[in-house]
Amino acid sequence: MITIVKESPKYMIGEVTITEANLSNSDEFKAELVKLLDEHQKVLILDLQELKYVDSAFLGALVSALKYAISLKLDIVLAGLRNDIRDLIKLIRLDKVFKIYNYAEEASFAVNKM
Repeated sequence: MITIVKESPKYMIGEVTITEANLSNSDEFKAELVKLLDEHQKVLILDLQELKYVDSAFLGALVSALKYAISLKLDIVLAGLRNDIRDLIKLIRLDKVFKIYNYAEEASFAVNKM
């Protein structure tokens, strides 16, 4: 579901390989996020360019994983969102909670400057 494609001392980039993120896979997704954060102890940049659909359960899993990341003094950054998903995230004001970038590489430059 999440494939690590790049890793540096400060961050890792994980490509989300599913196209539909919904109730049926939200628990597994959250568990994978928590495992990655525990094992790597780095900022996680999620490349979501393959994602075509999200529902509220999946967004809830993302927020829950972000809370966990913050408790570890880490972060989850979103990148590569389709316009309709980005609009949804803005509508429910999650853009105030997550750092969002157009591309994973753009996010990696920003994380390196932190």
